This record gives sequence, C-alpha cells and structure tokens, in this order.
Amino acid sequence: MKILIRLPNWLGDVVMSTALVAAVRQLFPEATVDVIIKKELSGIASLIPGLHKIHLFSKPEYEGLRGAYRFGKQLRKEKYDLLFNLPTSLSSAAMARATGAKKRIGFAKEGGFFLLTNVYKKPLNVHRVDEYVSLPEQFTGKMITPRLVKLNVNKSIQPNKNRVLINFNSEADSRRMPVDKGKSIINLLTKTFKDTTFTFIGTTKEAPFIEQIINGAIDSDQIENYTSKTDLAGLVNLMAASAAILTTDSGPAHLANSIGTPAIVLFGAGNDHNTAPYNKQNLTVIRYGKLSCEPCVKNTCKLYGIPKCMQLIDELQIISTLNLYLRHA
Repeated sequence: MKILIRLPNWLGDVVMSTALVAAVRQLFPEATVDVIIKKELSGIASLIPGLHKIHLFSKPEYEGLRGAYRFGKQLRKEKYDLLFNLPTSLSSAAMARATGAKKRIGFAKEGGFFLLTNVYKKPLNVHRVDEYVSLPEQFTGKMITPRLVKLNVNKSIQPNKNRVLINFNSEADSRRMPVDKGKSIINLLTKTFKDTTFTFIGTTKEAPFIEQIINGAIDSDQIENYTSKTDLAGLVNLMAASAAILTTDSGPAHLANSIGTPAIVLFGAGNDHNTAPYNKQNLTVIRYGKLSCEPCVKNTCKLYGIPKCMQLIDELQIISTLNLYLRHA
C-alpha cells in the first residue's frame, strides 16, 4: 500500500501533524508513507523518520487552483492508495484530486468535499494534534493514542546549561512580543542570570524586529543574534544544544517541545487549550489571563492596538520558571 499525506503549511502545525504520521504508520504498518510539504519547510520533513518520499510544493511556482492541480497531477504516476489531506483549502483539495489517489481523506470545508472521497467533520474544542489524528481514526473506525514523532536530532549533542534561546517572533501581531516588553524582559534576564547567554533566533524577515529589541540592551555581551543564521535542521540542533527556550506562541515552541528542550511559552491571543505544545513534560505555558478578551484568537489586536495580553505578562513568573529549568540543566 502507498499512502500520501499532505502536511499543513505552518511550522507548528507540521510538528503537530507528526502525530498523524505516527497514527498512519500504526494503522498501516506495511505501507510506504510519502508527504507533500511546502518547499520552505523541507528541512523539517527531512527530520521526520520513516518517510519514503518528500514532495516539495512551491506556491509561487504552482500558483492558485490551477497550479495546485498541476502539481498534484505530476504525482499520478505514484499510484497512491490513500491520501490524507490536512489543509482545508480548496486548492489543497484540488491537488489531492489531481493525484488520482484511490481514497482522498480530509475535513469538510471550502467545498473540498466535491474533490475528496471521504470527508469528515473536525472534532470541536480539542487540541490540534487530536484533531489531526481524528482523521485516520474516523476513516478506519479505530482509536489511536496520539503521540508526536520524535524528530531526528544528532544524538551526540549535549545541552549547554549556559544558553537559553529567545524567540519573540510570530506571524501574527497579536502573538508577537511588543518591542518595549521584549526589551524589558531581556534586560531582566541578563541582570538575573549573569552566567547565561541569551540567543535570539528568527528568520531574515524577522531580523529588523529582533534588532529593535536587542539595540540598547544593558548587557549586550550576554546576547547572541542567530537571526537567519540557521536553517530548520540547524535550528533543531541548536535547540537540542540549549538549556531551554523562552518563546512566544509560534512554530519554534512546537519544534523545541517535540525534541524535549524545556520550553516556556508566552501566550497572548492564541488558545493554549487548542494549540499549546503537545508534550507536557518540560513545558510551562504563561499568559496574563486577566483580560476579558483573552484568548481572542485573532491575528491583530483591534481593542488596544498592541497585544495588551502580551504586554502584561508577569516578568517575575518568567524568571522563576526559567530558574527551575536552568537549575536542572
């Protein structure tokens, strides 16, 4: 049997979808499993053990519905028996249809049920991991205990107890750390943990935002800027070589959590019940939690202009939590 999985389009969602990869392997142990993933996230797919083929999809190269269909049509020669489609967009359903897979399984949304053979409803108010795993469960009628796949990491890497990664970025404004708050936090961190290096991570696009936070820091000799200096595979190894990560609700939070790096995750607009990192060991979720609008699950803060839920997070709670992780590093 040949199975194809269309992975989600965002880093954190890809990490959470590895539970579906594990479930498919459990349900179909003799099958070969291939994936479709956005080209920009190929570095993560290469770290998921047990995949047979990785098909890289470039949205600029295969634009719109026609582009998605054209890409899927190229995979017809693979003659897939099953396809699990995790994105809910019409274009992803069109791509699934074009592959010619015998059974095309996905969630009902945006009219995609015309292009899929087996369509199911998303379970309500559950974690994203459980949502993904429900797809093969509903298809087979068999229950699965969800578990994330452990990504391939260099086993010789040992955590550096004197390094903490910092990720204040997010695609959504409402989940990104406000600049002034970021400056306040990093100054408190360097003042409190004198023997620790704080390493900022991020993409090239996020570099100006990170520079705003770092510029004028009181103890700049304790700060490293690794913005755009690592690819995704390199970032995973950097996480494995760090004592902990302090991060916003974002892809790196899930990435660190999946390999066991202690994570302190600062939540603003996001709903941690649905999208917090899934593994509870070495995880602390911190949110302000006293505003009536939390969590709004919106990408921008219409009420205050800046995400006040992030602005009011307790800095001393961050310090006390990080102290626990550094003590055991």
